Amino acid sequence: IQQHAVAYWSFTTDYNFVTREKMQEGIDKGEFIENAEFSGNMYGTSKSSIEDVQAQNLICILDVDIQGVKNIKKTDLNPIYISIQPPSMEILEKRLRDRQTETEESLQKRLEAARIDMELSKEPGVFDMVIINDDLEEAYEKLKSVLIEEIEKVQDAEK
Repeated sequence: IQQHAVAYWSFTTDYNFVTREKMQEGIDKGEFIENAEFSGNMYGTSKSSIEDVQAQNLICILDVDIQGVKNIKKTDLNPIYISIQPPSMEILEKRLRDRQTETEESLQKRLEAARIDMELSKEPGVFDMVIINDDLEEAYEKLKSVLIEEIEKVQDAEK
């Protein structure tokens, strides 16, 4: 994505697969800024992965559930918290069913997790902004605008 011929961000997704024991050991040692378990699998973001992104002078964007948000709030990081949500649970269910990528069991787990996340996101102070993804292009423009504004704040503070 470019704005004024300057690349503000790029997207990468790197997963590091480790044994459950090794993951738990890292969690116990405080090597993760957030971690969660979903559908029997453990997920998390290591401090070292954040530091690697920062060392490249890039902005790190994380996709985490509400449990991850609460864990990150306990760190010394100062991120902005944005929740991107469907217009309703019914629309989310339709979107997921239309993809035809889920078993009924996994679909129900995802819907329940989304319901909980959406309910908890209403708590004051959890998110700085909530974007309703009713129209993909409009939601993208809102997200881009918020991110560019945050980048400009950081750049102004460094001057």
